[in-house]
Amino acid sequence: MKITKKELAVMKNLFSITLVAVSLVFTSCEIPEDLNDNPNEITLSDVDARLFLNGAQLANTLAQCGHLNRISGMYSGQLTGFTSLYSNIYGYSLSTVESNDEWRLVYTGVITNTRHIRETAPDDNLLVGISKILEAHAVGTMAILMGDVPYSEIGGEIDDPAFESQVSVLNSLSSLLDAGISDLNSASSKSEAYDVYFDGDKDNWIAAAYTLKARYALVQKDYSGALSAANNGISSSDGDLMHIPRGDASVNAGDKNLFNTILAGSRTGDLGTGNSYLMQLLDDSTDVYRGNDKTDETARFAYYQIDETSASGNLGVIEQFEPQPMVTYTENQLIKAEASARTSGFSDGLTHLNVYRDWLSSGGRLNANFDDSANYTYDAYVEADFESGGMENSDGVTKDKALLREIIEERYVSGFGSFMPFNDHRRLRGAGETDLIPPFPLNNTAASQHVERIPYAQDELTSNENAPSDPGLYSATEVNK
Repeated sequence: MKITKKELAVMKNLFSITLVAVSLVFTSCEIPEDLNDNPNEITLSDVDARLFLNGAQLANTLAQCGHLNRISGMYSGQLTGFTSLYSNIYGYSLSTVESNDEWRLVYTGVITNTRHIRETAPDDNLLVGISKILEAHAVGTMAILMGDVPYSEIGGEIDDPAFESQVSVLNSLSSLLDAGISDLNSASSKSEAYDVYFDGDKDNWIAAAYTLKARYALVQKDYSGALSAANNGISSSDGDLMHIPRGDASVNAGDKNLFNTILAGSRTGDLGTGNSYLMQLLDDSTDVYRGNDKTDETARFAYYQIDETSASGNLGVIEQFEPQPMVTYTENQLIKAEASARTSGFSDGLTHLNVYRDWLSSGGRLNANFDDSANYTYDAYVEADFESGGMENSDGVTKDKALLREIIEERYVSGFGSFMPFNDHRRLRGAGETDLIPPFPLNNTAASQHVERIPYAQDELTSNENAPSDPGLYSATEVNK
């Protein structure tokens, strides 16, 4: 998105006004000596760079956990659009205007703030490193979802930045993550209240950066690169990068789970899990139930249910204070499982899968409302379970394929609430590996193919003379062709 000098000036003025207002709130009753100073003389260089970290992280959270996230859930067989806007989108009527908010959040909200941090605090390796990882996370999501996007020409004097190839952007972001990791290795952790994700813990940021590197390698089918990065990635759920709501339970507004927020507002009744393919996989009364003698999904079935009729009735995955996943141990461990199964063999893949199942057996991926061990089982698999005729191989495929199929299915189930299921399905279709994909049906009987991408923002298509025509929902992006 082009960020013009005029837009930047408006942002600076708004920030100055906000800063003055906040200052007045905390001023004592004494008359200050500088009462007649002109507040317009406040400049961005006068402001602590840490204050811009909040803005970048808030914008990133909204981009990662908001509208496009929910749309990707509908297009990967996990959510159902019942009425109004979401019913139309569910039926593949998705306008370019639906991407406007996330595009603006990334290219203005995240980029403007992260670039300012690096400009004004170049010697603060902690802030600089965090800013680079935030930028890579935000732009990477747009590139993976949409394809070619602007990157190298943004944030400078060029009003109409060119759209660059998806692979080129992802490689640039992987290099940016390397730079952020290097900065953080030279920094010291410190309590940082403006870092709402990790409170200034550099080790958590480094691990999240490696998981993002693994994600970007995986979507490009670079499985050895994905495994190498994931080996340094998030190693426990304590290091998850999440949106953790911190609002007030006594009021409807404020910082809450973003899905819960829309159901508490004008979108009541519009969007939920319904009888989606994901819920069928977890329902022991269906023909496609994924459970077996070693797997009981009763708890996750209840935890994932979203009642579209009332925000207050949801105590599971969208309870008002339930964290929302962005970069997690779940993703990292299941990247290790898939990538190792593909590169170093069956035994390593099975080991990594069982490590994850052991975490599930401790109540992982549930909240306290559903953490009843009587309702879930994830016993370790053994090689015989994946051999022909085993509990995970009733159709006689090779044990290697049976294991990969189980890992992909686990990524599909555990990735609920993230972009992972949508990204996996497009990647595996592009690789011709449709036999590994959970076969969710199309949402519309008139449709002939699954969605391959999210459209560009209409605001960008209108304002950027170098923007291409949007290729539509069914045009595979570069990494998935």
